Amino acid sequence: MTDANTQGSEQAKAQGLANQAEIESVVGRILVELKDIPGPLLPILHEVQHQLGYVPDSSLPIIGKALNISRAEVHGVVTFYHHFSSKPRGRHIIEVCRAESCQSMGGRDLEAHAKSALGLDWYQTTMDKEITLEPVFCLGNCACSPAIRVGDEVYGRMDAEQFDEIVDELRTVPLAFSANPAEVK
Repeated sequence: MTDANTQGSEQAKAQGLANQAEIESVVGRILVELKDIPGPLLPILHEVQHQLGYVPDSSLPIIGKALNISRAEVHGVVTFYHHFSSKPRGRHIIEVCRAESCQSMGGRDLEAHAKSALGLDWYQTTMDKEITLEPVFCLGNCACSPAIRVGDEVYGRMDAEQFDEIVDELRTVPLAFSANPAEVK
């Protein structure tokens, strides 16, 4: 997708919930670009989630009609793959690995700390819409267990202190600096 399309949707993603007109507009643009490629459903769903932050239920019949498949078929794919979310998530997704290697190296303690520190359970989002906590069942980083992933970044040998530092960085908003104080917002 183009940068202009992505930038226009970043606001909806940050707000957590797009209105129906925005959903139809974003999905329409994605369908124009991707519906004619071989096996288009997964790339379309990935792009919808990327641009809106989730795959809204109201987008399923639009996608189904464009691909000549039923809403139920689209829904089945969305619910089969854990990667897709049908509800808005936080600006940052923290995935905690729950595979055997991570579990044996302190992953359960890390899970408990993550839930406690954020005040969340799995698949919940902080009140400020910044962070969603999700389990993942292998990050392929077994030699550095326990591991978490934030966006595309995988962190190994994770402990409670490092987790808190990462969360603090995610929640810290950079200050705007200017030589002219009137320009600072």
